[in-house]
Amino acid sequence: MLQPAGRTRRTGRPFILVNLVAPSSFLSVAEAISEATGSSFDSSGSSSIGGGCISQATRITGTDGRSFFLKQNDLDFHDFFEAEAEALKEIDATSTVTVPEVIAFGVTGQSSFLVLSFMEEGSNSSSSQAELGTQLARLHKIEQPFFGWHRDNCIGATPQPNPRCDDWVSFYTDHRLAHQFELARNKGQSFPGSSDLLENLSAFFVDYSPKPALLHGDLWGGNASCDKRGTPFLYDPASYYGDRETDLAFTYMFGGFSNAFYQAYDTVYPLDPGFRIRKILYNLYHELNHYNLFGGGYASSAQSSIQQLLDHLP
Repeated sequence: MLQPAGRTRRTGRPFILVNLVAPSSFLSVAEAISEATGSSFDSSGSSSIGGGCISQATRITGTDGRSFFLKQNDLDFHDFFEAEAEALKEIDATSTVTVPEVIAFGVTGQSSFLVLSFMEEGSNSSSSQAELGTQLARLHKIEQPFFGWHRDNCIGATPQPNPRCDDWVSFYTDHRLAHQFELARNKGQSFPGSSDLLENLSAFFVDYSPKPALLHGDLWGGNASCDKRGTPFLYDPASYYGDRETDLAFTYMFGGFSNAFYQAYDTVYPLDPGFRIRKILYNLYHELNHYNLFGGGYASSAQSSIQQLLDHLP
């Protein structure tokens, strides 16, 4: 999760998921890369990569010329890095959207880390946007067996519960919106009308029954790019199985996606007309999460969305 303008780095987390399996421990990140690749890696230098608001991101280069993308955080962040690695591998296995290759993850004595292949960024274009829209639609067309995921993960640094569920409205009510409202209450923030909204969420799903799709989960413009050849790729997922509209909704919140992207997506997998209203509902989750992470004006944005949704209730 990278940082849009106006965000500040968050210094704490509500709680940390318990990892029941001890993380792989290494003397150094270089040792982990050497073991994972089967070729000795000796670092010759590193350079910071800007934009991150949760983890420290660097490009590390070896004496043999190989480069890798390294994310580091506190030791207790390991479980989240492991979940991110599993999401990248699952997306990659669909042969739809390009994502970085997972090289290694684990802990050293000082921090947890995730090592990915380094992808040199190029210039975005209309054709690369169209290709990304096509690829994302193909990812979303693969129906998954349930809503939720096989494990919890995080959205930014906020724990994201993903219990298995057969009913999308119940899942989104309890494990997305109600979860974020509770975190906000713990910070002393209330949202008038939130109870009425949660009790009537099914009204936004009349004649619409979403199928579970593998989602990126944190799809804003800062988590999408293209390489030097113009091939689009995504990174920093917060994946789970849910309504595909949630991914599309978040692309609108901060911008960064062109008409070519949306037209290509709709050609492969047309959106339901009700998306116009549900887009507000799905971005409410991110507005609440941004409030819980960064504070500021996101509370008023969330309150405005709640009122818009209440105004659309029959």
